[in-house]
Amino acid sequence: MKKYLFSIKNSRFLVLILLIILTTYEANAQVDVEYNDLVWSDEFDTNGAINSTKWHHQTQLPNGGSWFNGEVQHYTNLITNSFVNNGFLNIVAKRENYTNQGVTKQFTSARLNSKFAFQYGRVDIRAKIPTNQGTWPALWMLGKNVNEDGGFFDAAFGNTGWPACGEIDIMEHGITQSQPEGYIQSAIHTPSSFGSTVNHGGTIAANLGNDFHVYSMNWSPFEITFLLDGVAFYTYNPAVKNAETWPFDAEQYLLLNIAMGGVAGNIPSNFTQATMEIDYVRVYQNTLEDTEGPTNFTASVGEVTSSTIELLLNADDNSGNVAYTISYGNENITTANPSGEEKSVIIPNLTPNTTYDFSVSASDVTGNEFINNPILLSATTTGVTGCSGIDTETQQGTFSIGYNYAFETIGNNVKITFELLDTDKVGVVAFLWRQNPFTEYQMENVSGNIFTYTITEQTMGSTISYAVKFAFAGGLSVTKYFTYVVGDDCTLAVEPSTEIDLITFINPANEYMQINSTVAIDKIEIHNLIGKLVLVSSTFNEPINIKNLAKGMYVVSVYQGNKKSVKKMLVK
Repeated sequence: MKKYLFSIKNSRFLVLILLIILTTYEANAQVDVEYNDLVWSDEFDTNGAINSTKWHHQTQLPNGGSWFNGEVQHYTNLITNSFVNNGFLNIVAKRENYTNQGVTKQFTSARLNSKFAFQYGRVDIRAKIPTNQGTWPALWMLGKNVNEDGGFFDAAFGNTGWPACGEIDIMEHGITQSQPEGYIQSAIHTPSSFGSTVNHGGTIAANLGNDFHVYSMNWSPFEITFLLDGVAFYTYNPAVKNAETWPFDAEQYLLLNIAMGGVAGNIPSNFTQATMEIDYVRVYQNTLEDTEGPTNFTASVGEVTSSTIELLLNADDNSGNVAYTISYGNENITTANPSGEEKSVIIPNLTPNTTYDFSVSASDVTGNEFINNPILLSATTTGVTGCSGIDTETQQGTFSIGYNYAFETIGNNVKITFELLDTDKVGVVAFLWRQNPFTEYQMENVSGNIFTYTITEQTMGSTISYAVKFAFAGGLSVTKYFTYVVGDDCTLAVEPSTEIDLITFINPANEYMQINSTVAIDKIEIHNLIGKLVLVSSTFNEPINIKNLAKGMYVVSVYQGNKKSVKKMLVK
């Protein structure tokens, strides 16, 4: 509901508070750290020019006279390109000849820097964006230390080049023409991942261009999560956080703009102007001083498989958030969760039939620790009993690449995991289909396009049959039905007529493996247990480097002519 429809000042204030509470409630349910205190905002209540105490017009052209990415606009401080009207900020990109800094361009727009910078918090921006061909509306952030002439903070703080300063793209549209209508993207740029926008996620916004949506970013010391209308769709959380992957331990500021052309594509000859309307920009942090550590800390072991151990953690803290540190061997994992909510942490890449000892500590985000840290836990991974592979066959729709599948027996349960390998599908969700009697179950998203579901209380030796429906923007594809015998271990299955004789290698392997064979080898393939190919080699008479393989169980396939041998390999 538009703010200006409320004429009584007090009523409008109450509605604003209600909207803040509702937005906060929806977003917090899916983030690791909750931020609840409104520390900076612009509600765009005063008609006319933008609030110059909060925003800076960035108009200076980069060296060479053109903006980056092949863009063709001038950014101006003209009120025709940025103004407030009826409670909304309007950023307008226009076709018009405009000369500035000795350069004439055919398009104008606005690029606004916030004069407020912050470290950690949540940003909510309610906006309606243009979808015109050739436009690139963006809501984003840059490190306060970026060396970019003409930026608000540059003169005093600009000592770091891009992307070492870090860039957080909350929302951008128009540069992913291969994606379906309504697709918006969020992205992270760092020294390790800026080339072809490696770290990014996207989702479909309903009726984009005609409706307002809330674009949100939640930034904690541990991860950055992006949300559309309170629903999380992408989280950036690199396993190793350093200057290359995580320059996000320093202040950043906000940018609002519409770029034209370049990677956004050709601008139609009939284009005249496009407008991005912004209802509000709000930044939340936690401002109360906190001197009390967490209480009621509990930690226990959850589901255990051949390669993973689940730890279930919970604690209360007056700040509203709890940080957990898990140590095992030489590894450390740090994560966070809202106070009083159980946190499930999956420890990956473990070795089957191995006992692991964990030391788990709880603190609040400011460092106050639980008085009886740490809690010590121990768990032993199971043996591997299951089947896996890769396929492309469908019963409905098509796959451009295919999918990985894995059936693993764990006690009396069967864990079913499928990974969609197609890169042209967005907004993917997955449903497990039981063949007889037909039943559909929504699968849990593990990461990326990997989904899992566990069938409980199965009988050893019984036969089950399941397929997976992948639903995505613009359609769906359904795998064939896979028949699996509960308790069966088919990763070693070999057709006797095609097996190569006398294939041996040292097992377990460490850093290197070498195939010993009485015949010449054509090819060696190594797959993980969900069927993903992780290494290919045509060399068998010298050691093969496997240093980049994570610890765990793999399947080694050796080929010679029409013969094949398949064996398990444990990497330590």
